[in-house]
Order: sequence, then structure tokens, then C-alpha cells
Amino acid sequence: MSLFQEPPEVLKPLMFYDGRKYTFEANRLRLPNGSEGDWSCVRHPGGAMAVPITNEGKFVLVKQYRFALKGRLLEFPAGTVETHEAPAVTIRREIEEETGYRAHKWQKLGEFPLAPGYSDEIIYAFLAQDLELLDNPPEQDEDEDIETVLMTPEELEKAILAGEPIDAKSICGFYMARTMLA
Repeated sequence: MSLFQEPPEVLKPLMFYDGRKYTFEANRLRLPNGSEGDWSCVRHPGGAMAVPITNEGKFVLVKQYRFALKGRLLEFPAGTVETHEAPAVTIRREIEEETGYRAHKWQKLGEFPLAPGYSDEIIYAFLAQDLELLDNPPEQDEDEDIETVLMTPEELEKAILAGEPIDAKSICGFYMARTMLA
């Protein structure tokens, strides 16, 4: 995604870390307006998210343990876009691994930056319909702790408005999908 094409000038690299799913860099920069300072950024290949809806009109979510928050979040299934992989391919794999469902109808909802204050990650959101519960779903990744949860639109909106632990991409995906389903 190319929202903006005004890269800053790197005056001095300060730090670089190459992690398993992302990199981290800190640099002394000159912004397009001439301001100079030290900025750091998580560089991420992007994520793909499904907003799955059963034929009965229930959303399929996962309750997933997130170590950074030391607890479980309610989320729509999602995954990191692998190198040389289209987001649509990523999410077809992830929905099956995380929920045990396969979607036969896909529609792109849109894309958006997840946390632009410190990361360049873009989320690619898709509406997943005509779901089939798989007899033998793929195994979850070894490092995941996931439970599948079904919720009506009313239940999910009530949980969002009550401030239950739901991640931002899922809240965004819910409202994007609602406009398409109305």
C-alpha cells in the first residue's frame, strides 16, 4: 500500500534488529518539512484479516492469548503476510488454521494502517462467507493458544461497546463488514 510517498532522509542509522516476523529500526531522520530528530519504527510485512460470517449470520472469532498484553483477546482470524505471498492467500490459510472453517466466498473490505505511530504494518481485511466447517482442520501453529468463538452481530457490538478485550483491527473489521452487510 502506498498511502504516502514522501520518505524522510536518513541522516544516521542508530539501531537495527531483525526479528522473526518484523524488524525494528531507529534512525536520525530529516522529515519532508525539514524537521530533524530520532525516530524508531517496527517494519512489518503486513497482515491479512478475515471477517468470517456463518450462513446463520454469526461472526467467527478467536480468543487468543497475547503475551504482550498478558491475556486473551477476542479477534477475527488474521496472520502475517509471508514474503512473496498475496494477502488473499495468507488469509485463506489462516482462517482454516485458526478456526477450522473454509470460506467459499471472499470479498475485499479494504486496507488500513494498524499503528502508524510506530509501525508501517498494513492490515488487508476480507469478508469471508459461505463457510464450511472442516472435518480435519489444519493444526494450529505450535506457538498459538486459540479458541474459536461464535457471536451474533449484536453480541459482538455489545462486547465492543462494553470495552471487552477486543483488538483494534477486529473492531475496525466489524464496522467495515457491517456496512457491506446492511
